Amino acid sequence: MPKPIIKVGVNGYGVIGKRVADAITLQNDMKLIGISDIASDWRIKMAQRKNYNIYSSMKEKVEVMRKAGIEVQGSLEDLLEKVDVIVDCTPKKIGMKNKSIYEKFNVKAVFQGGEKHEVAGTSFVAQCNYEEALGRQFVRVVSCNTTALCRVLGAIDSNLGIKKARAFIVRRAVDVWESGRTGIMNTVVPTMGISHHAPDVKTVLHHLDIQSVAVKAAHNLFHLHFALLTFKNTVNCEDIIESLEKAPRIVFVNSEDGVDGLHAIFEIGRDLGRSRGDIYEIPVWRDSITVLKDEAYLAWSTPNESNVIPENIDAIRAITELETDWRKSVEKTDKTLGVVKKFY
Repeated sequence: MPKPIIKVGVNGYGVIGKRVADAITLQNDMKLIGISDIASDWRIKMAQRKNYNIYSSMKEKVEVMRKAGIEVQGSLEDLLEKVDVIVDCTPKKIGMKNKSIYEKFNVKAVFQGGEKHEVAGTSFVAQCNYEEALGRQFVRVVSCNTTALCRVLGAIDSNLGIKKARAFIVRRAVDVWESGRTGIMNTVVPTMGISHHAPDVKTVLHHLDIQSVAVKAAHNLFHLHFALLTFKNTVNCEDIIESLEKAPRIVFVNSEDGVDGLHAIFEIGRDLGRSRGDIYEIPVWRDSITVLKDEAYLAWSTPNESNVIPENIDAIRAITELETDWRKSVEKTDKTLGVVKKFY
């Protein structure tokens, strides 16, 4: 028998939500039923231009949105009556409040990394722990930073056995589209003590010995990660390179090719010709990989607007059991999104 087409809604049409909605429309085993939000601005009007069915996340906003010229089909509750899965892309902490509504309508839900692990009980990175999400009602796709850490460190650990991982994260100050309203300027702001990223990694890579620190810098072009690793056995640079070459959604770049910073990777995203210049892969600087005695060092970029989009698609497949083999889901998602192993 052919597999069913999963009906999906997206609640929250911001940076992640609009990308998830577009990605859903590229899949042949799921259908976008509609998107829901409370805004009446250009973002929602762009969704209307794409002929997406639009719903209001709050009943009291329905008429406000209609007066703004948006053809609102109904409320979030109306959307929930029509879907099998809702992907919650609302601002952090709102997803937890929405959970009871999703339970009331008995729909499955995918939450984002702005929510705590407890909102779903299962945190998700497709190539690391797909099986944990199979058949679950709720799953949480971890943040862009945690996704990057899990992809890179998970690939290395599964092949070489990491004894200890220490990560340093340089975070962008603000999403590009919000740069006119918030963010920092001409400074670097440290997170005091251990950052939240390492504990979040352990919700996916449960056994990994990892700690992390972070700073927020005055830029908006992605995050930058550095890692210091020690191993259970002796390794060399080629061992690490081979582990990353075999893993999906990781691609090498080199400074000798002129890829000397986040600005170059941002430009590569635009040159790839993808929608919005999105990068779904984690670009690792191959020439950053260094082994000194029992320590290894490497650096990579984290495309904060887009690297979690493939995970959301895979999460839908996992909780609905459209696909039980993570490799098959990842392969299908990556083909539709144009994910590659080489940029150039």
